Amino acid sequence: MADNVIEFTDANFQSEVIDSGEPVLVDFWAPWCGPCKLIAPTIEELAGDYDGKVRIGKLNTDDNPQTASSHQISAIPTVMLFKGGEVVERFVGVTPKEKFVASLDQHV
Repeated sequence: MADNVIEFTDANFQSEVIDSGEPVLVDFWAPWCGPCKLIAPTIEELAGDYDGKVRIGKLNTDDNPQTASSHQISAIPTVMLFKGGEVVERFVGVTPKEKFVASLDQHV
């Protein structure tokens, strides 16, 4: 995982995502998920592109079932954009970088 991609967990999700003063993009994934591996490079690119403007990270749904369940994650990859503690955008499946960029630019 790239240095500027944050690892979110059940333990830090509230403080790192919900209580964050800046927008947060969360990639809900699992190590066995092929499509998750396909979007991983995009998530890392976005973390570099939006460094200092948006917090970007990943949450392993196998290791953190409480957070995944509380956000109704039923398919992965699911990528959610949080702003002010609320979900403002949700992407399910392999999503092109341009869609993430359009959404991030709207909320930064």
